[in-house]
Amino acid sequence: MINKQGLWFVTLFSLILVLGIYYVTMSDDTLSSILDNQMIKDNSTPANANVNVEESSLLVSLRVNEEEELLKTMNELQTILLDDAATLQEKNDAYDELMALNAKKGKEEELEKKIQEEFQLNSFVKIQNDQISIVVESDTHNVETANQIIRSIQSLYDKKMYITVKFQK
Repeated sequence: MINKQGLWFVTLFSLILVLGIYYVTMSDDTLSSILDNQMIKDNSTPANANVNVEESSLLVSLRVNEEEELLKTMNELQTILLDDAATLQEKNDAYDELMALNAKKGKEEELEKKIQEEFQLNSFVKIQNDQISIVVESDTHNVETANQIIRSIQSLYDKKMYITVKFQK
């Protein structure tokens, strides 16, 4: 049975997810105007300071698509959790699936951070069962770097994972 603490966690995680998607999809002009207005209020830096936010549009689009898919799935599961007509088993299964989604998302972020720290490369990681797809932002397509990434990621798992590395710019 779902407890109140778990339900609050899922609700707050969904809110953070929606705000994260909103931030990622916000245009540079809107972000710059918000930052300029904040700087004018704070008087900490001049209002004409330039803010340059850059990230590969491919990585951003992959993240946004993944977040939308995750949000859709989470909303469906939350609907089951809050449905009075759903059986106890259906609610437990939905709760377990929500927890698995949260764990998977955390693992994906952990792998992205590991790649950033070890190889200084921006990446997008997607985990599906025993398959891990990694898209790396890089101009050079280096087989040796790809093999090192695969070995590094596989070392975190006890069972054999099927890891693919794709270089994109």
